[in-house]
Amino acid sequence: MMNTHSSFTVNGPARLDTFLAEALDVTRNQTTYLIKQGAIRVDEKIVLKAGLKLKTNQEVFVTFPEPKQTEAAPIDFDVEILYEDDALMVINKPSGLTVHPAPSVKEPTLVDWLKHKGVRLSTISGEERHGIVHRLDKGTSGVMVIAKTNEAHEALSLQLQDKSMGRYYLAVITPMLKDDLVLVDKPIGRSQYNRLKMAHVEEGKVAKTLFRKLLPDKDEKHELIACKLFTGRTHQIRVHLETFSRHILGDHLYGIKSNKDKIARIMLHAYLLYFKHPESGETHRIAAPIPEVFSTYLETNFDTENLDEIIDPSTIDQLFISGTV
Repeated sequence: MMNTHSSFTVNGPARLDTFLAEALDVTRNQTTYLIKQGAIRVDEKIVLKAGLKLKTNQEVFVTFPEPKQTEAAPIDFDVEILYEDDALMVINKPSGLTVHPAPSVKEPTLVDWLKHKGVRLSTISGEERHGIVHRLDKGTSGVMVIAKTNEAHEALSLQLQDKSMGRYYLAVITPMLKDDLVLVDKPIGRSQYNRLKMAHVEEGKVAKTLFRKLLPDKDEKHELIACKLFTGRTHQIRVHLETFSRHILGDHLYGIKSNKDKIARIMLHAYLLYFKHPESGETHRIAAPIPEVFSTYLETNFDTENLDEIIDPSTIDQLFISGTV
């Protein structure tokens, strides 16, 4: 049965929406949704003001809303399920699929597909983000974990914070990296020049990515790399690459415009996810098969004879430790 309540003790002065965002590991917009729904009580009193000043040792109670029964959007696609049990589901999101509904999104989303499948989802993130623990950009394919219960959602969110959940991505970039390993530790925030983009902003949120050489293409102009995320900021890999003049092929927002007609999608794939199961505590390592368009590009432009060995999910961690392939 889904857990419908949680409680937290305030350990220092804070705004209610900020406190909840940190406690639940959701955005302030999501906490505002919960507050407006009358789902938050402070010392047994319902609070509707997001900016309420909390005091040390106050108790904050959250009552998560029940999912609404809404008419599902027409679904004409399917999504590969890599793992599933009563607590969670791990899927391989295709490129071109938006994760959750938004006013600007007209086509069906991953959340719509989940509802269409009748999957029981957590409600901790509000109606539009049922079950979504972490997201991928529309153009990015790959592995995602979906929470079915609020207990699983909270546990997985905590793992994102304490880094016991981790993600490795594959990307094709230009130009090639100069060093085998490149660490970028630069904060990210909204670009002041283009509101569609994120950028390295000194007052932004902490962001850290480690990039690793894997395989050059036949002309040694482009390169397959692996990326290890230590944080999960919007467009993080793309922004961090841009800080040292690298770009992902097929990236029309941050990349080189001349590639638009040559490459059908952004060459970025969330390849491997590892986490501890919120119920059993068992460590899961789940890899998402490389999509056909991506793999065809690699086979056409790279010598891929040793690729499977290089990106073996059981040993990919060693690439970031030993410095050797």
